[in-house]
Amino acid sequence: MGIKTEPVRKDKRTCLYERHVALGATMVSFGGFDMPLLYQYAGIAPEHMAVREHAGLFDVSHMGEVTVKGPDAERYVQHIFTNDIAHAPIGKIYYGMMCYENGGTVDDLLVYKMAENDFFLVINAANIDKDWAWMQQNAKGFDIDLQNRSDYYGQIALQGPEAEHIMETVLNLPCSELAFYTVKTIGDVIVSRTGYTGEDGFEVYASHEYIQQCWDKLIDAGVQACGLGCRDTLRFEVGLPLYGDELSEDITPIMAGLGMFVKLDKEEFIGKDALARQKAEGPARKLVGIELLDRAIPRHGYPVLNMEGEPIGEVTTGYHGISVDKSVCMALVDAQYAALGTDVQIQIRKKVFPGKVVKKQFYSKNYKK
Repeated sequence: MGIKTEPVRKDKRTCLYERHVALGATMVSFGGFDMPLLYQYAGIAPEHMAVREHAGLFDVSHMGEVTVKGPDAERYVQHIFTNDIAHAPIGKIYYGMMCYENGGTVDDLLVYKMAENDFFLVINAANIDKDWAWMQQNAKGFDIDLQNRSDYYGQIALQGPEAEHIMETVLNLPCSELAFYTVKTIGDVIVSRTGYTGEDGFEVYASHEYIQQCWDKLIDAGVQACGLGCRDTLRFEVGLPLYGDELSEDITPIMAGLGMFVKLDKEEFIGKDALARQKAEGPARKLVGIELLDRAIPRHGYPVLNMEGEPIGEVTTGYHGISVDKSVCMALVDAQYAALGTDVQIQIRKKVFPGKVVKKQFYSKNYKK
């Protein structure tokens, strides 16, 4: 598997843990949580293709949720977030990063505007403690109520071309009016048209009890349960980054090709000066896509070489793409080798395989705009 996991230890368990075990899931340690890797003994391909062709159900209750409310809520979020939420309409969702002063990435996240000066932030599971400490540290001088609600919310993601129909008929959650990257509340339930698979889909945030009920209804209706394995292959194929692979303290949004989410025309945000400088000068390393001219599979950390055999970078994520039937990877390489069409090589154990720099999006997204 390409996704980095660890042997299961005494990690946190989501509110759906017992249901994963009952379904025979292979459980692994990921981001401090005991999570399902896959449910199918035949591998992750059936789960992956269920999302591409029909619908798949993910437990994403390990993600973190932080609320920001109060007179200075918008000003605070603007201060810590690279994207621009000024004058954002209620119900709009923004993707972006939190960065250190040197431009390195604290985390990538979603910011939901729930009401005026009322924001809902969704952060990565492995970064909850670090992000929370960083948010508190940078909250001084702002009149806000900052709350870590990660232990309260359970979360599921229903992804795929049939997701809207299933949401409305099985869960009785009206959602057809939601545009891509918008949110609404139904009582205490938060429903957004978001996901990380490249397909249309929804994410539902609510109490543990409600999320358990939703899961049971969807499984009883025959929806395919999906684990971390295909969550990684799905996001990878459409060029979406994973923190720890394509973004990190050492990999800035500019290096990762995510400059469109860094609004340098904003008055200020943490890391702005460093990112502006890097964008103007050009980063020393860039994230690229590489297609191998072979069926060998590149994995995280494998060296990328130039045609003279000299190291020029390393693979961040690699698979034999399930939807595209090609061996492809994303890699961070020296900027001079980042142009499309550049010939490179990837060292896989003791052998070297030829490849070519291509666009990072190996499979076309199918969002409902």
